[in-house]
Amino acid sequence: MQIIITGGAGFLGQRLAKALLSSSVDFDELVLVDIVMPHNSVQDNRVTCQQVDLSEAGAARNLVTPQTGILFHLAAVVSSHAEKEFDLGWKVNLDCTRQLLEACRHQHSAIRFVFASSFAVYGGTLPPIVTDTTAVTPHSSYGAQKAMGELLVNDYTRKNFVNGRVLRLPTICVRPGRPNLAASSFVSSIIREPINGEQAICPVSPELKVLVSSPDTVIQNIIKGAALDGAAFGEWRTVNLPGIEVSVQEMLDSLERLTGRETLNWVQFKPDPAVNALVSSWPGAVDNIRALQLGFSVDRHFDEFITQFIASNKPPVA
Repeated sequence: MQIIITGGAGFLGQRLAKALLSSSVDFDELVLVDIVMPHNSVQDNRVTCQQVDLSEAGAARNLVTPQTGILFHLAAVVSSHAEKEFDLGWKVNLDCTRQLLEACRHQHSAIRFVFASSFAVYGGTLPPIVTDTTAVTPHSSYGAQKAMGELLVNDYTRKNFVNGRVLRLPTICVRPGRPNLAASSFVSSIIREPINGEQAICPVSPELKVLVSSPDTVIQNIIKGAALDGAAFGEWRTVNLPGIEVSVQEMLDSLERLTGRETLNWVQFKPDPAVNALVSSWPGAVDNIRALQLGFSVDRHFDEFITQFIASNKPPVA
């Protein structure tokens, strides 16, 4: 069996690849695909790396083969980037999703199409706690693109063109590397940069609440989503992955508790109305009951997010 990961050069794609290679999932080939050449960081001979622009005509058809068993579609133009570059957002976040679904349709219906969606599909006035069936009312182009992708995956599944499942990912924290153009990028940077002795800018108020999941838990849940029998989801293949609700201030309290008060000196608050408007339109709390019943996992406390980041970013022993 062949597994494909789009967005294979990114943080999530690379982490998912490593987890699959050390898992009990049985496959012969793992194809990492991105617009830049992905890296085979573990040097496993089952890994194939391809530099492909999936927006090009025929690219998706050339990627999916009769051997494809699972396709993890992680590639996307992130929130603020999609807001600033309107045409690019639709081209990548919607058109490429449709082209990949079509490529799967013209191979075989057994392909498990795992679509990484986002809580950005929600927006505006929301109930205190959202559920899988809360109406999606996105207040960003990115959210609208993801919502339409969800509908496509569900419809292609209904037509028995693919065996789809849609996983709405909470904000992932703490991401390594540098800040990107995601509106939620500050969620990681206000933890990551101070730990590294660097300045971090927080564009929202300390009281703002966000829904977060740690990288380890998100990867575990993505693999779980692919492994589940499609019938377990019921007639609607979309599920909100579990997350925990935490305010910016509570995140900083954890940072102080685990690293010392002086670490907070690296964080500066500089309000950005555009970022605040986007992030505050997303839900702060989610009903995890259905996801937990399906076997997905949830983090317990934000302290664990910081200890996980510190442990995974220790320099190698000489």
